[in-house]
Amino acid sequence: MAETKQKKVRIYKLASEYNLSAESLVEFLLEKGYKVKSHMSSLTEEMIVDINEHFKKDIDKAAKHYQKLAEFNKKREQKSKEEEAETEEQVAEAEVEEKEETPEPAEIKIVDAPADKEKAKPEVVEEVPVEEVKPAVKEKKKPRGLKVVGKIDLAEAKEEEDKAESKAKEQIEETKEVKKKKRRRKSAKKTGEELTEELPVTKRKKRVKRFEIDQKEVEETIRKTLLSMDDSAATERASVRKKKRKDREAKEEEIIEQKSLEQKKLKVNEYIAVNELANLMNVPVSDVISKCIELGLMVSINQRLDLETITLVADEFGFEVELQEEYTSDVIEEVPDDPDTLMPRPPVVTIMGHVDHGKTSLLDYIRSSSVVAGESGGITQHIGAYKVNVSDGRQITFLDTPGHEAFTAMRARGAQLTDIVVLIVAADDAVMPQTVEAINHALAAEVPIVIAINKIDKPGANAEKIKQQLADRNVLVEEWGGKYQCVEISAKTGDNIDQLLDTILLEAEMLDLKANPNRSTRGAVIETELDRGRGVTGTILVQKGTLRIGDPFIAGIYQGKVRAMFDERGKKVIEAQPSTPVLVLGFEGSPQAGDSYVVVESDKIAREIGMKRQRLKREQDQKQVHHITLDEIAKQISIGGVKELPLIVKGDVDGSVEALSDSFMKLSTEEVIVRVIHTGVGGISESDVLLATASGAIIIGFHVRPNLNARKLAEKDNVDIRLYNVIYDAINEVKSALEGLLAPVISEEIVATLEVRDTFKVPKFGTVAGCFVQEGKISRNDKIRLVRDGIVVTEGEIGSLKRFKDDVREVDAGYECGLNINGYNDIKVSDVIEAYKVVETKQTLA
Repeated sequence: MAETKQKKVRIYKLASEYNLSAESLVEFLLEKGYKVKSHMSSLTEEMIVDINEHFKKDIDKAAKHYQKLAEFNKKREQKSKEEEAETEEQVAEAEVEEKEETPEPAEIKIVDAPADKEKAKPEVVEEVPVEEVKPAVKEKKKPRGLKVVGKIDLAEAKEEEDKAESKAKEQIEETKEVKKKKRRRKSAKKTGEELTEELPVTKRKKRVKRFEIDQKEVEETIRKTLLSMDDSAATERASVRKKKRKDREAKEEEIIEQKSLEQKKLKVNEYIAVNELANLMNVPVSDVISKCIELGLMVSINQRLDLETITLVADEFGFEVELQEEYTSDVIEEVPDDPDTLMPRPPVVTIMGHVDHGKTSLLDYIRSSSVVAGESGGITQHIGAYKVNVSDGRQITFLDTPGHEAFTAMRARGAQLTDIVVLIVAADDAVMPQTVEAINHALAAEVPIVIAINKIDKPGANAEKIKQQLADRNVLVEEWGGKYQCVEISAKTGDNIDQLLDTILLEAEMLDLKANPNRSTRGAVIETELDRGRGVTGTILVQKGTLRIGDPFIAGIYQGKVRAMFDERGKKVIEAQPSTPVLVLGFEGSPQAGDSYVVVESDKIAREIGMKRQRLKREQDQKQVHHITLDEIAKQISIGGVKELPLIVKGDVDGSVEALSDSFMKLSTEEVIVRVIHTGVGGISESDVLLATASGAIIIGFHVRPNLNARKLAEKDNVDIRLYNVIYDAINEVKSALEGLLAPVISEEIVATLEVRDTFKVPKFGTVAGCFVQEGKISRNDKIRLVRDGIVVTEGEIGSLKRFKDDVREVDAGYECGLNINGYNDIKVSDVIEAYKVVETKQTLA
């Protein structure tokens, strides 16, 4: 039983013995799988063996420390014994000295009593006083004893002798204690002074204090020593904690640095608009456009930028660009074609130029149709795609782009999709801004340019002037020693149209255009439209492969399946070869013009890619939500507040909506801002009216109409719906609305100057000034200010205006009049009165 009890050791006891923490032992045993509840739990032999193996190093250290402690205690004990022995020696020496210095007992002389029986009277005992002892250095004290004369009883004498002996012993003990005390004092000095008092017979006994070891102090010293030792377990644990703390701080710093880097990293898809890029970087759109112009890129607010341009612009503002992985899925990656599989394809030709220079008229003549008759205002407002057959069975695909300044993005897309650019310039006009922009787009796309000088049949035509203006912009025609072919045509009469087509085919032969028709289809979205009966439709230009009915596809962020295809004349098409434009039905949503169009293997893959892209688009839109800051509020207050004109833009096709939004946003100034809160393709619906009601917006419809329910709801909620068919009409009306939001310019106009020549005090009116009108005409309703010695004294209104005794409405220059100022009487002779009007002038947009 005794052995069993000895084996039961508590965790905390073992921890104390090994100089370890009980918590560390509990954690170790739990990790080993032992069932341990707390530090009070008992330990088995297996547990102790495991602890000895795991904490061997710490146990050895503890053993060394305890060994050092034992040696330390042993030394202390030995030293204590030596001190005690020394003390005993000193006591013995003191006893020897005291014996030498002990005074002799008093001498007593006894006289016998007389022989007679009479009672003898005791003799008087004479006490001899002890002489005063004057101690000198190393001199012994010799006190003198007592001399007794007379009789005394023997019993009493014996008792007196015992008392004297005990007093002598007490004196010896006291002397020993004094000697010991003097020896222990190292700073004791011999005074050499004479004693002024008699040596006392007895003194209070004092005990010598033995040197004792304070065990608590020893343990505290050992504990501090153990803590201060570098190789102790506690120091190691502290160093581990310190290392962990440093690692944690380093990780936190790394996380903070990573967050700062993430803030400077833009996650974008392959194409985003300029305003979206500005919102992601949190910089004004105007700064982004200015930076693009500095880099040689002519862009607009809603123009979509490719990845290379986005990276270039973002780098100028100190941002890095990261392409979203889902937008470049492996399924839709571009795979190069085997040269043996390539076959010739028709060229894609884009007609570009300034508005009203005859682009669509040229296509009308080539197609032998009348497209212009169907365009509102006689100008093209959509991008058109047509495939025409020319002589000897060859084909050409034409893209007709708008020439109006608002359709910059459409022209840019046309230049990117094309093989050859035909630049139309009117001979009776000049090289206009949109002509220069078309040249820049063509040069940026690195496509050959064919110049067609149109309207040479008109009387004021001057082709040489056009060539000169083109040469000023580094576009030299072949006749002038350049590389650009030039054809002078007339789209109205058909002059030299055949020569133009031959020139286009010659350029195509030089380019050696080929494509693989037997592969998965890839193309581009030229335009999208929301049709009431068909849903979302899109004009697709097939670039590679053959598009067939039933093919699943992904276009932009939306998926779909080809349900039907039509050509530009509305005829059904079964399949579309490369360089063929077709109208496709089957889109799940309305993609943006310019998005890539890729046919995939199955509906599942298309749906998966489309859902991922839509999710990323939502996340990107959420990042662009801009909340107003205190700095912006302060800026608005400093410029007198900012007024907004919220707009909802709906159109028949995506390109027109984009162009309209771009044009409206360009009208913004520091004081008035156009905010396009929603854009969409299709008719005006009830949801658009509800959004306009909630935001106080105006709905702009371009080539679309509201349905019956939307119109009734708009009338009920007083929502303004404006419908337009020509783009510049819409821009001009919105511009007028913005000018109405601008606060009028308030200015003063001096209408008359009067001199006070006399003053009169009238009881009812106060002081009346007799004045002479020096200049202008003063009226009864004018405001006046009183000026004295060049300083304005007061401003007010005219109380009464009289000429002689009659009240008058106005007084011309050169006449005298009398007037008084409402509530003011301090008028003096020679004062000047100025009459003025407050004029409000309507502001106009710069």
